[in-house]
Amino acid sequence: MSKPINVGLLGAGVVGSGVIKTFQQKAADIERQVGAKVIVTHALVRNKSKNRGFSCSDDFFVDSASEIINNPNVDIVVELMGGEEPAYEYIKGSLKSKKHVVTANKEVMAKHCQEVFSLAKSNKVRIMFEGSVAGGTPIISPLVRDLLANDIHSIRAIINGTTNYMLTKMAKEHADYLTVLREAQSLGYAESDPTNDVEGIDAAYKLAILSTLGFRCEVKDTDVFREGITKLSASDFVYAEELGFNIKLLAMANLINNRIQARVHPVLIAESDMLAKVDGVLNAVEVDTDLVNKVLFHGPGAGSLPTSSAVVADIVNISRSLVAESPIPDPITLVNSYDISSINELTCQYYIRLNAKDEPGVLAQVSSILGDNGISISSFIQKDSETSSGNAELVIMTHTSTEQSVQDALCNIDRLPVVNEISITIRVAD
Repeated sequence: MSKPINVGLLGAGVVGSGVIKTFQQKAADIERQVGAKVIVTHALVRNKSKNRGFSCSDDFFVDSASEIINNPNVDIVVELMGGEEPAYEYIKGSLKSKKHVVTANKEVMAKHCQEVFSLAKSNKVRIMFEGSVAGGTPIISPLVRDLLANDIHSIRAIINGTTNYMLTKMAKEHADYLTVLREAQSLGYAESDPTNDVEGIDAAYKLAILSTLGFRCEVKDTDVFREGITKLSASDFVYAEELGFNIKLLAMANLINNRIQARVHPVLIAESDMLAKVDGVLNAVEVDTDLVNKVLFHGPGAGSLPTSSAVVADIVNISRSLVAESPIPDPITLVNSYDISSINELTCQYYIRLNAKDEPGVLAQVSSILGDNGISISSFIQKDSETSSGNAELVIMTHTSTEQSVQDALCNIDRLPVVNEISITIRVAD
């Protein structure tokens, strides 16, 4: 057996505690797999007296990240703090100290992957981040290794468990947005401030990472068009079901004519589509390639044990390389330079729900504006005529149109005296 591999944790919250408990409970199995003991020696925490569900020595918890980053006995630094700072500085400091790094930090990797990869390469150490996307469902490693021979055409993913849980409840129970949000918060699926989830920020970080790896070109979170789920109502799920669709928050990236289009927003997706059947807090990532066509990765996307599984696997992977004294492979090489395509170039069908006066000629006026912008109507439904107010709800499905044309048309429709409100516009998935 080789000398022990020492691991230092920056953060011992839900995931960090899960990592520590996994190494304590599976120490013998991991030692057999690695060929050496792998020991978590220290963890940086804010509150040393907090009960985290595992036993440890008196000097296990430390107050300063430097006690781990600058410790010559630590071989692998595991960053599990979350957020951009100080996590990014700690990751850079660890790499510069020639420590191998494992992280589950989607924000840092979405914003700074190029810098992180360069630092790892120049210091001849590894950076691994399987836990940053889809929790315990493997997707980073397949993109980096298993699908390396493929040209990837597109990625479609459900990669935020909170919103998928909420949309599943809205679809099955026809509950309103605020009701399912409060339930998600009470169950611990949603934070007290749910903005990162419900506005698609979390999914945008993850899609940036997947796009960077899939297309071998740096794609940052700011390159991803983003729209959240807050405008969805129970009625949208009723109408979607009538039309043969479900509603999901999809993260999608395509490579067309050497241009990457990356976007996160609600979509109407056909009930027969595999992703339409992914419910609750589960995640799924579909990758369409030239050699294997479509492959689907499906499983739990968050939580202590699933994410700990990904983090521990990365630690074990690095540890085996250290024991074997094998050459350190370069991080994924970003060899391509593609332009980013604007959302205005998107072409798809659209679902438009609006509230208008219940009187003759309304549809004709709306249709005229759509026609002037080159948009034809596929189907039309009038719903919920309100006799007392004299208003009605109209649902329009368009044929394939461009985003720019639809947005131009909606601006003019919104000015019509007979239209009270354009309630929501939802794009339809291919």
